[in-house]
Amino acid sequence: MQNEIKSSGTQREIKDRLFKAIFGRETEQSKKWRLELYNALRGTNYSDPDALELNTIENVIYLTMKNDISFLVDSQMTLFEQQSTYNPNMPLRGLMYFSQLYQRHLTKLDLTLYGSRLIKIPYPKFIVFYNGDRETEDKEFLKLSDAFENKEKDSDFEWTAELININPNHNNSLQKNCKPLYDYVRYISRIKDNRKKGLSKEEVVNEAVDWAIRENLLDGFFKMQKEEILGMSLTEYDEEAVKRTFKEEGREEKAQEDAEELLKEKIDPEIIARCLKLPLEQVLELQKYITA
Repeated sequence: MQNEIKSSGTQREIKDRLFKAIFGRETEQSKKWRLELYNALRGTNYSDPDALELNTIENVIYLTMKNDISFLVDSQMTLFEQQSTYNPNMPLRGLMYFSQLYQRHLTKLDLTLYGSRLIKIPYPKFIVFYNGDRETEDKEFLKLSDAFENKEKDSDFEWTAELININPNHNNSLQKNCKPLYDYVRYISRIKDNRKKGLSKEEVVNEAVDWAIRENLLDGFFKMQKEEILGMSLTEYDEEAVKRTFKEEGREEKAQEDAEELLKEKIDPEIIARCLKLPLEQVLELQKYITA
């Protein structure tokens, strides 16, 4: 089975986040899981996984700043994104995501905005699943208006992102009603616990994956997709390490120095370039200098 996975493009799929690999693919298993998640969020009881139309946007703007799942059902367009860092700019990003989704929707239906007839569009819902270290309420609504430089007192324009905390002991009823989400949360928690023990990143991830296999999380998904999950988890681990270093040091003007330190930790140059907003060629040159 693993050989089959590798030959079908594992290296390409490693670019996915684990959350998207679970809920955002076109496999029968993934369709079933995202229907469970949708029902748990909406309080509905749909039974046909194919009722959800998947419209995933890839490679949006910045590192890991891509919406993971969007789907259209019951005249509502719902966008899911998983975040391990708190980001107050999610409403603006959501606005940009939905502009692309609405453009696709209009093109698919061969509709134009230049006629005299009002075009009806699905209701937008932007949900951010948050599992970072910052303490938040179970649910928070991040408002685009908080970013307005000159907010008019009588302005009634608003756009929100609903942040749902999926860390342990938050939104327990949601996790109870969606076992795939609960299993995902348990795995990420294991990663965090291992990291606190001071293990190497390989030890952190390998132990967590082996534990997930023993616990049969996601009905054997971790066993069947072990190599791919290891790759995704190591990549996400490196991305988080870069963001933590960049945030803790607080010295954006010294991105090159940060890149040198991260290269010494053997973090992938592409990840460093995206996180520090440096040209990849520059990071690769630094890598040659460090390894010389």
